Amino acid sequence: MKSTRAIGRIPVRDVEPRVECGRRPAKAVTGETVRISATVFREGHDAIGANVVLKSPDGGRGPWTPMRELAPGSDRWGAEVTLEAMGRWTYTVEAWSDPVATWRRHAEIKIPAGIDTGLVLEEGGRLFERAAARAPRGPERTLLRDASKRLLDDALPVAERYAAALTPEVEAVLARHPLRELVTAAEPMPLLVERQRALYGAWYEFFPRSEGTPERPHGTFRTAARRLPAIAAMGFDVVYLPPIHPIGTTFRKGRNNTLNAGPNDVGVPWAIGSPEGGHDAVHPDLGTIEDFAWFVQEAREHGLEVALDFALQCSPDHPWVHKHSEWFQHRPDGTIAYAENPPKKYQDIFPVAFDADMKGLVSETQRVLRHWMAHGVRIFRVDNPHTKPVVFWERVIGEINRTDPDVIFLAEAFTRPAMMHTLAQVGFQQSYTYFTWRTTKEELTDYLTELSGESASYMRPNLFPNTPDILHAYLQHGGRPAFEVRAVLAATLSPAWGIYSGYELCENTPQKEGGEEYLDSEKYQLKARDWAAAERDGRTIAPLITKLNEIRRANPALHWLRNLRFHGTDNPSVIAYSKRAGSNTVVVVVNLDPHHTQEATVSLDMPQLGLDHGASLTVHDELTGETYAWGSANYVRLEPGRTPAHVFHVR
Repeated sequence: MKSTRAIGRIPVRDVEPRVECGRRPAKAVTGETVRISATVFREGHDAIGANVVLKSPDGGRGPWTPMRELAPGSDRWGAEVTLEAMGRWTYTVEAWSDPVATWRRHAEIKIPAGIDTGLVLEEGGRLFERAAARAPRGPERTLLRDASKRLLDDALPVAERYAAALTPEVEAVLARHPLRELVTAAEPMPLLVERQRALYGAWYEFFPRSEGTPERPHGTFRTAARRLPAIAAMGFDVVYLPPIHPIGTTFRKGRNNTLNAGPNDVGVPWAIGSPEGGHDAVHPDLGTIEDFAWFVQEAREHGLEVALDFALQCSPDHPWVHKHSEWFQHRPDGTIAYAENPPKKYQDIFPVAFDADMKGLVSETQRVLRHWMAHGVRIFRVDNPHTKPVVFWERVIGEINRTDPDVIFLAEAFTRPAMMHTLAQVGFQQSYTYFTWRTTKEELTDYLTELSGESASYMRPNLFPNTPDILHAYLQHGGRPAFEVRAVLAATLSPAWGIYSGYELCENTPQKEGGEEYLDSEKYQLKARDWAAAERDGRTIAPLITKLNEIRRANPALHWLRNLRFHGTDNPSVIAYSKRAGSNTVVVVVNLDPHHTQEATVSLDMPQLGLDHGASLTVHDELTGETYAWGSANYVRLEPGRTPAHVFHVR
């Protein structure tokens, strides 16, 4: 049995952040500030100190960062570190005895009282002599040696000798180069630093096949590219495409998920594979692989990255079904089992079975992903990863990121928390969340506190108010104001958010009451939208979405997750929260009721804003352009359709 690691001379306990006791890395992105903390204490009353030592991905020793006790008497020490280089870092918390600080505690009591004055000053002089010997050669070492000489010079007055140890210059040198004894290091912890898009970005999902022309309704990559300027103009960073592969014809679904498809039904993009190819092929009605590469380049020229859906499942017509029948689950009668999520049935889709040839599936998946990476894709939205073994994703993502650390995987997993958290821990850079179903003040406060708290060390949320599969009742019954509210929340609560095309038109007709499927869902048919007419008639909230993305880009506080703090309101229909990064502070107040005007008093936690309790501040509403004088208690009146929310920049 492996022995328990002994406690060091100065105990260092409960180091955070850590994932699975340090077996997996905590996560950050370049430029993100991460708090590292630990419980540090020792016997008796002697002073202690602590610091963080970083080791860079190339193995070099990184910055030395001093820690401070977060609250007096708590024994909890912390420091904030910001890393600018991608890669696998490690951090170590070191604790140590601080004999100079201990001496100062004694000296400030004994010297004014005239107790052992000469002895105390001599002890201090010898400590400063030792500190000087360990300081770098140059002015800093000279300064400490001069202080030591004055402390030891009994020809000088006591006050002058003592003052030599207390100058601001001496304090600054000792802060940079403390005299450390009994240094005790905790076990190194891994910290993975990835590119900023892994945390921050605005996503827009649309079906290229719906962007056709009157002459040819089925869109192509060339016709779909006409939509890119409008998407970029709304301020989105990522354009996400559902599967673009050939679609099977066996058991093809018709409109509204009917079992009998007509000759003109285009099928479900997630029913991947036909004689024309599988996961590495392009649907011929969309164009060629060269057309896709051109589309990716067009998107890039508009400042957009292309995210591609990766759905590891097959239609009955997929080449894998014939070449690798061992990759599928067979029933006793020899037929392959289709996908089911009772009561839903997906007769047009075969799920993959992994245990017969896990190695082969890992290899083939990596091959397919690298094929699309070679054509410019660096982001993959993974469909239903929770229905595949966790170890499979750990191997696939680990190998891809080993050679291409900039590739990002988004887990589309609306499932049990343990699975969602574990998928994030084994490699997924982003995760879908329960945000879609969290609509009340209490639900949002509890859930976003969780997402921005401990789980933020490994799980990065991407908040989507809607998807092609999910039209929540809040949107169905709340009309345009509900769409506005959810957009404000998603865009300001999380650094990453996204919408599915049609959201800006407030499309909210369900297939049936009580369900979450859209009527005439785009999953089963082409859906032509007259964007110009919607803009002309004022039937779009694209201006609000554009403004939200402009606000996000202009305010660094909205680029981060761990800085989210909630503030009090006396109305359960009104929620208030803030984000702060350096000198940039944003306060958001939202009316969660899409049907009625709500009034409330917002009670700001001023220290969370970096202000004293009695401070006054000027807040500028980035949505309306109005400016207000605020304090700790503030009246708001929010009217759906007119002013559903305030997004304040604190000046």
